[in-house]
Amino acid sequence: MKRGLSGIAVLMLLTFLISACSGGNNAASTNTNASPAATEAAASTEPKDGGSLIIGVASDPQVLNPNYAGDRVSLTIDQALYAPLFQVNNGEKTFYLAESLTPSEDNLTYTLKLKDGLTWHDGEKLTADDVVFTIDSILDEKQNSFLRANFLINDQPITATKVDDLTVEFKLPQVSPAFEATLVQVSPIPKHIFENEADIEKSTKNAAPVGSGPFKFKEYKAGEYLTLERFDNYFGGKPHLDSVTYRIAKDANAANLALQNGEINVQYLDPKDVATIQATNNFEILPYSEGRLAYLMFNANSDTGALAKKEVRQALSLALSRDELIQTAYTSSEYADPAKSFLTPDALYFTNDVTTFDNDAAKAKELLAAAGESNLKLRYIVQSGNKAQEAISLYVQQKLKEIGVEVELQNMDSSAWVQKFIDLKATDYELALTGYIMGYDPDAYRILFTTGASSNYSHYSNPEVDKLLNEGAGEADATKRGEIYKQVQETIAADAPIYPIAYTKTVVAVSKNYGGIDEAVLKPVVIFEDLSKIYQK
Repeated sequence: MKRGLSGIAVLMLLTFLISACSGGNNAASTNTNASPAATEAAASTEPKDGGSLIIGVASDPQVLNPNYAGDRVSLTIDQALYAPLFQVNNGEKTFYLAESLTPSEDNLTYTLKLKDGLTWHDGEKLTADDVVFTIDSILDEKQNSFLRANFLINDQPITATKVDDLTVEFKLPQVSPAFEATLVQVSPIPKHIFENEADIEKSTKNAAPVGSGPFKFKEYKAGEYLTLERFDNYFGGKPHLDSVTYRIAKDANAANLALQNGEINVQYLDPKDVATIQATNNFEILPYSEGRLAYLMFNANSDTGALAKKEVRQALSLALSRDELIQTAYTSSEYADPAKSFLTPDALYFTNDVTTFDNDAAKAKELLAAAGESNLKLRYIVQSGNKAQEAISLYVQQKLKEIGVEVELQNMDSSAWVQKFIDLKATDYELALTGYIMGYDPDAYRILFTTGASSNYSHYSNPEVDKLLNEGAGEADATKRGEIYKQVQETIAADAPIYPIAYTKTVVAVSKNYGGIDEAVLKPVVIFEDLSKIYQK
């Protein structure tokens, strides 16, 4: 299988933790001066069983349940714990739990067939009941899954019905071009584990998850590591590795040192660290595009109330320069392209030809005065040890000072930062640098920009945008749908609920002691699509 990415294959997710980026394409860099140990390891190309893999992650996972995971670390671990129904790469489906997905002639019914003989990690059968239960749980408002909005079309739910143990029928209230992109998000959870849980997200059963992926839960020590062990009955074939450990390394410098010392085998890299790691000659440097937007978020729900004013958000945006930010955080345009739209370039109907507020301090001061804001003080939450976050925060602090706005930087470790950011009730900060990867269909973005939506962390609200996003989800005519999303992009850009900075690129370092990287498939957010393919040489 080729190493490649397609937006439809990306889970419709928020990604908070990683600012690492890289330029280039999907090909790994090569180095002819590899160390003797790495050269010897590379000589063996036949997959072998046994051994372990240690992946460096920036924080503790927030929740080990695919119905609720929204941070990069939880999603990365869930990818090994829970198998998806299917994935899509370069326009082609790879079926995992599912055997087929067939639409009806009118595209209002989809029939999903599961593979026979599927089991959960505890040996229980995985059937259509689990798929239906998963969809019903997502749709249950009391269960508070952020995925719920994507299973509604014009506020009407998609329904899932069991036909037999291996067959599920999905009924759509109207034709939805985004349905398959929505379904690609789904990794079923076990009905027999969660069916009596009043609050699945907060269930204690998530602490020892039972999944269907290539590795099963073994041990978790908060702040240190989480270990998974091989699931011998994995439907895709017994994984090569005995175990996978996610080492929690919140400080980037300490993580890089552990990488160089062989204590970590796989890790994201900041652009500023690529040369240092590459010089060891012990790692493949794998750059690829994730379809990711990095942006500065304005919290309109803060207790000051200042950022609820559109003019204030526009003024803050005008004080900044994308080109300067890219140079500050990502070293050059090789690692990031200037962003203006909330959509990413891999998305349908993307355009960067929208209203933008950029690099005009005089106009920024005028807007602040017109909004009646003077001596404005803002709080900016920053992940300590994240080089891009720290660099951008200092830049923003200085640029806003030039227009008379004082910025207090509040540094916190990655786990605390994520907890603060995902708390929709948090009112004690105004600014945060973050990013997301949402996939190729623009319907995915409804959960970010619809009033009161589960992942609307900026608390943006515009009834016109709500209406347009609902219309776009159900519009079957491609031309009309394109016009809707162009209008949405322009309206959101003009309202400035976020300051889009860059469409960033990601780089991962992988020890040359491991093979099967192509077969595992590099993947946005989660690094690898299928860890069962990786082996220790």
